[in-house]
Amino acid sequence: MPITSAAYVRNPSTRSVVIGCVLTLAIAACGGGSVAVSSPSPLTGGLTQGLIGYVADQGVGVLDPATGKSTIVAPMPAGAAFRVAGPVWGPAPGIDYPVLYFTIHDDRPAERRTTAGVVPYDWLFRVDPFTGAIDPLAASQDSQSEGPIGLVSNSHYVALTVGCCASYEVDAIDLTQPLGPLKVLSKPPNQAAFFTEGIAPGGSGLLAVREFGTGSWYWLNADAGVLNPFPLTLGPDDGPLAISPDGTQAAVSLPDHGAVIESINSGIPLATPSATASAAASAAPQASAAPSTAPSAPRRINSSLPHVDDLAWSPDARQIALAVNGELELYTASGADGTPPVKKYLTGGNVVGVDWSASIPTKTAAMLKPSPGPQPIVDALLTATMLPAAADTPAARPVTKIYLWQFDSTKTSPIASIADATAPILAQYPPLPAAVVIHHWAASTSWQLMGGCFRYRVVVTGSVPPTASTFGLGTNALCSAPAPTATPSATPTH
Repeated sequence: MPITSAAYVRNPSTRSVVIGCVLTLAIAACGGGSVAVSSPSPLTGGLTQGLIGYVADQGVGVLDPATGKSTIVAPMPAGAAFRVAGPVWGPAPGIDYPVLYFTIHDDRPAERRTTAGVVPYDWLFRVDPFTGAIDPLAASQDSQSEGPIGLVSNSHYVALTVGCCASYEVDAIDLTQPLGPLKVLSKPPNQAAFFTEGIAPGGSGLLAVREFGTGSWYWLNADAGVLNPFPLTLGPDDGPLAISPDGTQAAVSLPDHGAVIESINSGIPLATPSATASAAASAAPQASAAPSTAPSAPRRINSSLPHVDDLAWSPDARQIALAVNGELELYTASGADGTPPVKKYLTGGNVVGVDWSASIPTKTAAMLKPSPGPQPIVDALLTATMLPAAADTPAARPVTKIYLWQFDSTKTSPIASIADATAPILAQYPPLPAAVVIHHWAASTSWQLMGGCFRYRVVVTGSVPPTASTFGLGTNALCSAPAPTATPSATPTH
């Protein structure tokens, strides 16, 4: 999805975009006890046609298809500060309407030995367009790639591809479970390198993936960890792909000449998990089931178009939204090839990503509320991970040691008060891998830093007296701490 100030890459070899952006994520905590649950009543002016989420120069926004009004809900800084993948719609704990998920990669100049700069991170965020809450789900130091690509979602999973140079891995987060580490579904060299291109609707665990190198397509089963044959015959440069809400039609972007619609069976029999399931997603996968029906002949969507950067179905599957030519175009799904779009929006906005939510009858466009955007959160992590000045010298860095622990701040934890990395402490509380990165330090494992109520205790020592601190991705305040008063006596620090 190429644009001037936003970056989103579905196929790294052919599509790349850069966007200055920010964002935040809302994490809900659930309490115990029984409660009476009632279905909210639809509102006059409710968003029965859903909302179209998109990425453009100004940031992540939503568009009301009933009126054409657009609202930026996660504003981005001017210039190519961040690369963005998404947005996609998905559920969130304690919320009865869909919210937006997206990723960013910090693309600002990286620090060097003799110059200041950033440590580049990948971030997964969630933003609630009706409350303005934006919080991080996870962060991962990434100096090798241009950030996540191929973000997809349904009511069960958000999945993505991350990596570079033939070492692309597929990661997923389960939206039906409390926030936890991203699940690695396929990672070279033990498994094949895949690009995520689509996902079956509803609560399915089937991800449409395209294999790096061969270009072959498969269903990657996020639940069972196995591969299934893909029911459509697609090319090595096709994609992305969007499947209709009822799971019977697929709209596929072509390398050129727009997109096509084909019938699809997204409920094929799944392979039975076995002791070798982890090896099923290997470089030479073995299909374990066959499609039950053959796809019908494809139907073109305006073959005069170039490559479509992203596409999404309306809730009733009567329309398809395309991010193409830097704008948002809506087409009738049953129209003949060459039929002009029903509507065009955001012309000149460099639109690259698009996803269409389900109907939201309990909310109106007047309730939309922008978030502050993610940059304050991104910058706060850079501040929290800076080395003490005495440790940030050519002589001190080689002997500086970083000790990092994670704890659940909803509970009282002895980790929260660790002041030194003594031998007894290390034996009782083994730390997470972390290391010095020039003027900062960083966790060494992908997606090791989590949001929500997870907090991190860090001790910097070796070259300086033990220096301990506590931080979190969204806030440093512990979830178990008393609620702040109207005039707090202190501000949490890093």
